[in-house]
Amino acid sequence: MNKITCINLSKSFFVDNNEIEVLDNINISIKRGDLVALSGRSGAGKSTLLQILASLDAPSSGLIKYDDKLITSFNNSDLSNIRLNNFGFVYQFHHLLEDLTVIENILIPLEIANKSKDKSEVIKIIDEVGLSHRINHLPWKLSGGEKQRVAIARALINKPNFIFLDEPTGNLDEDNAEIIQNLLLDISRRYKIALITATHDSNL
Repeated sequence: MNKITCINLSKSFFVDNNEIEVLDNINISIKRGDLVALSGRSGAGKSTLLQILASLDAPSSGLIKYDDKLITSFNNSDLSNIRLNNFGFVYQFHHLLEDLTVIENILIPLEIANKSKDKSEVIKIIDEVGLSHRINHLPWKLSGGEKQRVAIARALINKPNFIFLDEPTGNLDEDNAEIIQNLLLDISRRYKIALITATHDSNL
């Protein structure tokens, strides 16, 4: 999959019978290797748009296409496979399993997809995020920046074409935030991965 397109996309929620529109007539096309920042105040719909683009939520109106196929033409199993094989996800909180080591956390998407990968490839990804010396450590032994690098490696393990990031540096100090920003840009260039980022950080 090489392109995500949304056409005239809108999203509303109902709170106490009042309709609240968070997205209004959004049109965007994202190709492999693109860098896309979704910015705005809290509650502006950034995270909602990420969820819709990744087929984790549905718009109230409008169309989403993966390549040139409407996502409504896919069943739930198809969409699950598309996410497993084409998308990676990084959130503000790392969501690591505390009783698994660094490498075990990174391998979770492969286990879900029932895939195997040569150990040297896994080690290469871990080395690229600068964690080869932490490979067998549990999360409680890692700094906040290191935990986020584990989350990035986990997002990379299936070689996605698109990575969705929701406030990826929101819990980090300025120095670690810069490290993560540079790492993400390097990964995007190296693997031609589109980064779609919802953020308050003007540096991303």
